[in-house]
Amino acid sequence: QVQLVESGGGLVQAGGSLRLSCAVSGRTFSRHTMAWFRQAQGKEREFVTAVSWTGGTTAVADSVKGRFTISRDNAKNTVYLQMNDVQPEDTAVYYCAATLGRVSTGWREYDYWGQGTQVTVSS
Repeated sequence: QVQLVESGGGLVQAGGSLRLSCAVSGRTFSRHTMAWFRQAQGKEREFVTAVSWTGGTTAVADSVKGRFTISRDNAKNTVYLQMNDVQPEDTAVYYCAATLGRVSTGWREYDYWGQGTQVTVSS
């Protein structure tokens, strides 16, 4: 069983930065593709970015390209989302997700989910 716990969310001003962390329990973390999704109030869950278990393959949504970066530390069983130049439209609950499959932008491809962390960007 794999459990994911996000942290690092909060209130930030537009143009600022925030780093989210996702701590993963389970021996097979290093073999999982990891991803971040987000869901704004009243909207559907949206893919943000993902990284393969080797770190060699990544995918990034156009809406955050050049501003958000995913990284992982397999020794610490943790995946990060560095968010720079955040904008009010980035306000959402951010979810960490994991799968033993390949990098995918589809939320149905991920088997394990965290509880989410709220990010609010003020203008």
